[in-house]
Amino acid sequence: MKKRKPFELLGNSIAPGKTTRLTLEVAKLHTNTPIQIPVIVSHANKTGPTLLLLAGLHGDEINGIETVRQIIKKGWHKPNYGTVICIPVFNIFGFLNLSREFPDGRDLNRVFPGTKNGSLASQFAYIFMKEIAPLTDVIIDFHTGASQRNNFPQTRCDFRDEASRELCDVFAAPFTIDSTVLAKSIRNSVTKLGKQYILYEGGKANRIDKIQVETAVNGTKRVMKHLGMRYFDIEEPEYERYTIRKSKWIRASNSGMLNLNVQNGEYVEKGTILGTISDPYGKFERSVKSPINGFIFNVNEIPLVNKGDALFNIGRHENPNISEHEQ
Repeated sequence: MKKRKPFELLGNSIAPGKTTRLTLEVAKLHTNTPIQIPVIVSHANKTGPTLLLLAGLHGDEINGIETVRQIIKKGWHKPNYGTVICIPVFNIFGFLNLSREFPDGRDLNRVFPGTKNGSLASQFAYIFMKEIAPLTDVIIDFHTGASQRNNFPQTRCDFRDEASRELCDVFAAPFTIDSTVLAKSIRNSVTKLGKQYILYEGGKANRIDKIQVETAVNGTKRVMKHLGMRYFDIEEPEYERYTIRKSKWIRASNSGMLNLNVQNGEYVEKGTILGTISDPYGKFERSVKSPINGFIFNVNEIPLVNKGDALFNIGRHENPNISEHEQ
């Protein structure tokens, strides 16, 4: 039997059957202290796909970081077949400052594929696309809602990408959402390389939510099992699962205080009062009504809103276990 070759990454060789912690260095702090991004690589003795578990692309999205941490802590990142790369915190600057952006004010997820001599965020994107992305087969990228926007557990992909759509179904989050690929996003860049990509969204920034993390961990285990990388004794989820092909944001018609009437993940019918907006002096109160039948899968939980702010994301749903002619 031919012996498996070592896995080469960031100038290091990881022998078959070994787990190694590497360091990705791109920049330094103002004190000249180097910023080091840990990269944990587990290379199995037997051949299989290479899976990347990526979190912290936005430094304040802690649920994803906690998801990868738990997987590493429990040793679930060590495959019997293939290779698993874990990057628990990619945007280390944002993580240190509980911030979404880089110190240069840029959103890392809007500068891919990056440039060698560009902005700080662009350099991070460039190194990732040059050194790490080409070595992967499948990427699971963990995110949360920004600011006070709370995402119900969901995976997103372009439904025209059948391989990624299949992996989202295997992941089995409550919602699978047909999502257009944004220009200069990591998803846009890695799919151009032919990589399968799952975007998981769960919870909101600067929080750790056990349900969101548990959903992400279990989904990752299902994907690893499906890819033949490692066996997990894990059952299908008990909750109902839905696909969403069309969605829309419901925005504030007035500025004021927002009181919510519905829960995230709830099914509502057209005309349902989702919340009310009022002034602090009791002069007016406006109802925010649903324009369609569908599921609420993102809720803005900020108490004070301005006219035009996005409040609820609602989507028309399909049950993935029901064929189109049965709906």
